[in-house]
Amino acid sequence: MAGPISPWSPGPSYGPVLSQTDLYLLKTELTLNPTLEGKNDAYQLQFHLVTGFTTGASRAQTGEIPGKDEPATHPRVSQLIVISRFSPWCTIVKNDHGVTIGNVCSAIYKEYTDNEIAEGEFGTLNPRMQEQVKRIAASNFQQLQQPSGGAWGYYPPSAPDRLRRVDWLRDRVYFEGLVKDDHYAKTRLGFMAPNIFVMELVA
Repeated sequence: MAGPISPWSPGPSYGPVLSQTDLYLLKTELTLNPTLEGKNDAYQLQFHLVTGFTTGASRAQTGEIPGKDEPATHPRVSQLIVISRFSPWCTIVKNDHGVTIGNVCSAIYKEYTDNEIAEGEFGTLNPRMQEQVKRIAASNFQQLQQPSGGAWGYYPPSAPDRLRRVDWLRDRVYFEGLVKDDHYAKTRLGFMAPNIFVMELVA
């Protein structure tokens, strides 16, 4: 006789997908996938926001994260909201069939690499911080050129033509996990919701 289905099994076999409205009406509390909490004993999610390189590392090996298709929460939801103490932006992660770990990583990466820092946003930083962001932007740009000719010294290094949101984070570009912090969410967004999580980042 087969055992119970794990709530973290990929696919639609375990429970419904709750919408934003469902969450409010049912007042449902969500449980994060242990991998996104950084509490998976089998492997640790390693996600670099500059390169997008994502692996699941264990003591034995490093390879593609095996849980990328697992639901991000239980019950499953169609939308997650991710904020950070280290940036002013909000990442909306959507999947009508249930947000997965892979969806979370992909959405965060695109949020911080596809979008530029607006002039008004950059202007809120003091001059010292502005210079730090510019230096980090140049460093990140060079990192992404490898193994191009510039990386091997054949061409002079060039500077980025734009400042991306990931540059704002400076050296905090490693995803450590998601945490629930209703007080911070209300301070930051003006409201709380079961599907708002705070992204912890480390250098």
